[in-house]
Amino acid sequence: MLNNINLNLLRSLHVLLEECHVSHAAQRLNLTQSAVSRQLAQLRELSGDPLLVREGNQLVATPRALAMQPKLRELLEQCDQLMADKPFDPALWQQEFVVSSSDYVAQYILPDVVAVMVEQAPKVNIAYRLWQPDYLERFEQSGIHLASTMLAQPPQQLSSIALGQDSSVCLMRLGHPLDSEPVMTCEHLIAFPHLKVTGGGDKDSQADIALKQQGYQRRIALKVPFFSAAVNALLSSDYLMIVPEHIARNLSRSYSLAYRDLPVVSDVHRYWLMWHPKYDQDKAHEWMRTKVLTAMQTSSYSIGMI
Repeated sequence: MLNNINLNLLRSLHVLLEECHVSHAAQRLNLTQSAVSRQLAQLRELSGDPLLVREGNQLVATPRALAMQPKLRELLEQCDQLMADKPFDPALWQQEFVVSSSDYVAQYILPDVVAVMVEQAPKVNIAYRLWQPDYLERFEQSGIHLASTMLAQPPQQLSSIALGQDSSVCLMRLGHPLDSEPVMTCEHLIAFPHLKVTGGGDKDSQADIALKQQGYQRRIALKVPFFSAAVNALLSSDYLMIVPEHIARNLSRSYSLAYRDLPVVSDVHRYWLMWHPKYDQDKAHEWMRTKVLTAMQTSSYSIGMI
């Protein structure tokens, strides 16, 4: 039965029952009288009831049609509400919104997003996941609504916005033996042990490739998942760490750290805010990604290089 009924037929039935006149109904529906007559014939066949019967010069609804009328009106109102382009109100929005990026973003930029949520969308719950490279291939299945990471090119299967770009530098403690060197060489760079942050996106493999092309290889003496652990290790040792410039710059403002240009040229790091295309027209998602984008562009810890 449902396969043979479309919304146009139901809307026509609604108008016919209100007008009890085929030509008047046709005017309201912006159809020809013959088209409405054909629709009435279809409706009679589908319902197994005359629906409207002639009485003198007018049509009168049958008991079956009168019983259908309030339910029909309610159904059409629900359909109209379903398709209505209602303004989005973040204060009423209830959802768990899943964000994924590095622990650096979680520590330094996410608090700005949370501050906006608490004030403007207090019923939204935010779940944060540390970005993993394999999420890119299974983004939809991962349940992630919004993510940011480093990629050489925008992801073809996802919608994205460019956040900015920078290059790698070498981060060390203030007073490190290399801090006083006027120019860092490849020999300097490999003379000291390095540490690597494993969580989030790939932050240093391009520098390793550039070093290898020059015949050099550094020793990774310590791997940690978080920047907080990396900073503590740098401050208490002669370790070096290769990181994107914006991270080195911002960490150096908060800690007794310094950074130097690398002696090799590595590929530029490009940063993207990404989401599944199914959310392109979703008003709640659009509102959220605008807030996250603003936080990433205006935070004192952001890339700041578009």
